[in-house]
Amino acid sequence: MTEASTQASITLSDSAARRIDQILRKEPDKTAMRVSVEGGGCSGFSYKFDLVGDATEDDIVLEKNGARVFIDSLSLVYMEGSEIDFVDNLLGQSFQIKNPNAVASCGCGTSFSI
Repeated sequence: MTEASTQASITLSDSAARRIDQILRKEPDKTAMRVSVEGGGCSGFSYKFDLVGDATEDDIVLEKNGARVFIDSLSLVYMEGSEIDFVDNLLGQSFQIKNPNAVASCGCGTSFSI
């Protein structure tokens, strides 16, 4: 597990940190939320969110207000400069990635292309 300088290029909004902290308090065997990028989705790549117990050796760790997020080094390449946010509006609640590298995204907000 490393805290790479690229870590600073990915931010966690206050609302995302609060929501992650709330979720983790209800899951005593989990210590963080893992955010990863996978091939697939209607725009080419998709984001995946999981609750996990341990980091892997190539993870970077984001921490804010009691919340921890792990991002693996392969996903980091696609997420550089992004903000992880939590949105709660009339359409529902969801984690969203505001990714400046994405040139297209789908209507559901979970897939993108670069």
